[in-house]
Amino acid sequence: MGPKELTGRPSNEDGHATDVLAEVLDSMRLSTLVYGRFDLHAPWGIQFPDGEAAHIVVVSRGGALLEFEGSGAPLTLSAGDLALLPHGGSYCLRDAEGSPIHVMEGGACQRALALGAPLRLGGQGARSTLVTGAFQFGAAPRTLLFEKLPRVIHVAADSSMAAPSLASAVQLLIAESTSTRPGTTVVMSRLADILLVQAIRTHIAAGGCQNHGLCALADPQIGKALALIHERPAESWTVESLAAAVALSRSGFAARFSSLVGDPPLEYLARWRMTKAAQLLRESNLSLSEVAAHAGYHSEASFNRAFKRWEGVAPGAYRRGRRTRPSRVTPEPPVLELDPSAATGS
Repeated sequence: MGPKELTGRPSNEDGHATDVLAEVLDSMRLSTLVYGRFDLHAPWGIQFPDGEAAHIVVVSRGGALLEFEGSGAPLTLSAGDLALLPHGGSYCLRDAEGSPIHVMEGGACQRALALGAPLRLGGQGARSTLVTGAFQFGAAPRTLLFEKLPRVIHVAADSSMAAPSLASAVQLLIAESTSTRPGTTVVMSRLADILLVQAIRTHIAAGGCQNHGLCALADPQIGKALALIHERPAESWTVESLAAAVALSRSGFAARFSSLVGDPPLEYLARWRMTKAAQLLRESNLSLSEVAAHAGYHSEASFNRAFKRWEGVAPGAYRRGRRTRPSRVTPEPPVLELDPSAATGS
């Protein structure tokens, strides 16, 4: 299945504040690739390959232990739970500690999904069913706000912080994963998009973030300042003007912004300007002077110098090397059953 891009955000023409989370995800050009459904019988274990893509796991039935680098004790997932690994990396799912592990190759899940059949493995014990997927990053570097997300976001089925629509989306994804009707892959990809956003929303709403980043959106003044920066990055913002816009003193605003976001206000502004400039260079036909103006630079020469300091390459060279090109997916023969001989010990 070809990836589906997270696009189609409405323009901000109705006076509402800029949606910073939507801007962050849009700038990263995430593409959704749902792997499909796993039908598992104990004992079972799956090792997913290392990679930069964000991963999502939904437990339809039974349960699983999620293990990843730096996790210490495994994370227990129950039916209806969702786990988001925003930074990717290798991870393992299994029914119990010590169960044998099957190392999953990158193309096996996609080939199974193409036939609308679950991937089966394990023994003769208790049954668990999972739906997994990935979000590929089409642009780098990722934004500071996203980078500060934790290694895993776990949303339990009975979480009081989760919106009712999240549980509904989980159930719809589970139901769609068993369907063979036309358009199933598109529906699953769109539902996975919803779960990605809802998981991050739940993380923000839960509060108590140990790391700065997107949780800054929960703070009314700093969230408003971020929205202003994202809405009007070309404006000649100063610490004073941003502080005044959110009714804080200069010193109080600067300290609070740095504490919650992880960067001083003007450094974050410079980062976001370069992020948007890089996106325009990749995806638009604007001239370099027009891109410079959108990024708040009155001089193309000064923009060129700033961009080269940021990306390590001049804007023109960046555009030539990073132009968005249509992806081509080469079909491979289907593989539905995993060979038990591929299992490894814990």
